[in-house]
Amino acid sequence: MESNGKLHTKTLKPKPIALQEKEEPGIPFAYEDQLKEAKDRMGADKSFDLILKEFRFAGKNAFILGIDGFIKDEPLLWVVQDLMFLPEKYGEDKDLADWLHTDKIAYAETELLDSMDDVIDRVLKGAAALFIDGQAKAIIIDLRTYPARGIQEPDLERVMRGPRDGFVETIIFNTAMIRRRLRDPALRTQLVSVGTRSRTDVAVLYVEDIANPSLVDTVVQRLKDIEIDGLPMAEKAIEEFILPENQWWNPFPKVRYTERPDVAAVHLLEGHIVIIVDTSPSAIILPTTFFHHFQHAEEYHEEVAVGVYLRWIRMLGALLAWFGPPLWVALTLNQDILPAWLQWIGPKEVGIVPIFLQFLLAEIGIDLIRMALIHTPNSLATSLGLIGAVLIGQLAVEVGLFSNEVILYVSLAALGGFAIPSLEMSNAIRLMRLVLLMLVGMFSLIGFGMGVIFSLIVLLKTSSFGYPYLWPLWPFDGRALISVLIRKPEPLRKLRPALVEPVDPDESPKD
Repeated sequence: MESNGKLHTKTLKPKPIALQEKEEPGIPFAYEDQLKEAKDRMGADKSFDLILKEFRFAGKNAFILGIDGFIKDEPLLWVVQDLMFLPEKYGEDKDLADWLHTDKIAYAETELLDSMDDVIDRVLKGAAALFIDGQAKAIIIDLRTYPARGIQEPDLERVMRGPRDGFVETIIFNTAMIRRRLRDPALRTQLVSVGTRSRTDVAVLYVEDIANPSLVDTVVQRLKDIEIDGLPMAEKAIEEFILPENQWWNPFPKVRYTERPDVAAVHLLEGHIVIIVDTSPSAIILPTTFFHHFQHAEEYHEEVAVGVYLRWIRMLGALLAWFGPPLWVALTLNQDILPAWLQWIGPKEVGIVPIFLQFLLAEIGIDLIRMALIHTPNSLATSLGLIGAVLIGQLAVEVGLFSNEVILYVSLAALGGFAIPSLEMSNAIRLMRLVLLMLVGMFSLIGFGMGVIFSLIVLLKTSSFGYPYLWPLWPFDGRALISVLIRKPEPLRKLRPALVEPVDPDESPKD
């Protein structure tokens, strides 16, 4: 299925001695040894947020190990109180840890581990560990509660009508929001730990009887093959690791990002795979095509005809953002070949700077304004936008640096880019527009043709996990292309997209 048949890995420097692979140490029997190793491994004397509570129950010394801020206090108190009332006769049982885990501790999320490395890993992820004198096993009590902001609508994917919830930085909340929409027992949430130091939780979601098993295995294996200390960039770092190396410098997005659980659920039902990274509010959808990045949830919350209209306007905006300014410059530089009905094309006042350079400078100016607005406090953002977009642009025209037409067409191209739901696709189109402008500046109308051919070649060579990027346009699939261009009513959606080769291609209910 993969075009290059290789798994993507990264060559790194040798691991520090502390992280070299070695035989996992077990848990000591003696209480003093347990306590010493836990303190040494966790830096008890240097970490203020470490919880290490010693106590006795059933005549045995014991201690709880955890991280402050990750543990729910009340459930932990209930567990400890139950242990405190145990008679001393129970402490004589050599399998005390097994008995407590299976018969005494009523909390649902518990686990019995005999490896100190595994115990420390669980504690660092937020669980509490119970060590007991004379027991070479620790009881893991998953009492995690991560700091999280309130669930709210994503800024990049707002809708006029529809649900207002969006993903947050806590992985369990995100999987729960998908589960709420997709109550299918076949939905799988496979967890992979990535990063030798960060131990970042990465969840791979798919519907088992729909998703292509070969694709699932490939994605999971690539995640397991990642060798890195940590993932500070979360989902973006994951994307770059699991994509083939020959796609790194390609500006077009090979996966789709979303912060909407309804969008993720729809793609799961179509046979796609969703990757959720802990600490990130963005989910990765794969594989995707060029056309996936122009679809928006708003289309499915409006009347069918309105949804089709919105989709066409969005695609028209993308074409304007991509080819509008370069084509206008190319025609302006070749006005002598224009027919009479196109003689209006061209600036009324040329300005001091050549047309080609005017567009490049205007593009750079818009990018500067955009970046400045991102880093500006909200209270000042409106003022900065007015200064950058109105005052500077107007003054540039008045002093003769720019023509009015240049400001107009650059603004229209910017609006077309903002109409694209995918920020990654919008950035890619802006970059390709700059390439087209430079080719037009050097080779005039021929340069525009060269730029269009170059763009087409890049798209044809792009793939998403081995799947063709321009599908269903290339390879051609007429029925799927109609679905791309026209938002069908839900009752007419009978087949899943053939691109991902779903195990169950029919969306109709089964008997």
